[in-house]
Formats: sequence, C-alpha cells, structure tokens
Amino acid sequence: MRDLTGNHPLPISKQAKAVGISRGSVYYLLRPVSDFDQEMMKPIDHLHLDYPFAGSRMPRGLMR
Repeated sequence: MRDLTGNHPLPISKQAKAVGISRGSVYYLLRPVSDFDQEMMKPIDHLHLDYPFAGSRMPRGLMR
C-alpha cells in the first residue's frame, strides 16, 4: 500500500541509493526557463560547440 503522507519506512537517502540517484535530486524541482534566457543561451551554446576546449574566459571574450 502506498503512503501518500510521505512517511516511508526506508529513509530518502536509501531510497535514492536503491534507484541510483543522488539524494539531492529527489528534492529538485524543475523550473521553466524564460524566453529571454533561452535567447541569451543560444550564442553561448554555439560557442561551446565551436570551442569545446574553452573554459569560461575565452567564450566571454569572444562574445564581447
């Protein structure tokens, strides 16, 4: 029988380990990404594909 109150005899950490995920991912809630943020990420994604070896400074310089 499923307990909908969140009480379970097995702790969350052991449940997460049993299914192969981190305990923190159990609590993670997805948040939608705004259209503005999506547009801002496009050039960064293109630079990352063109220069996969680059860290953070090189793409920053290329974007300027």
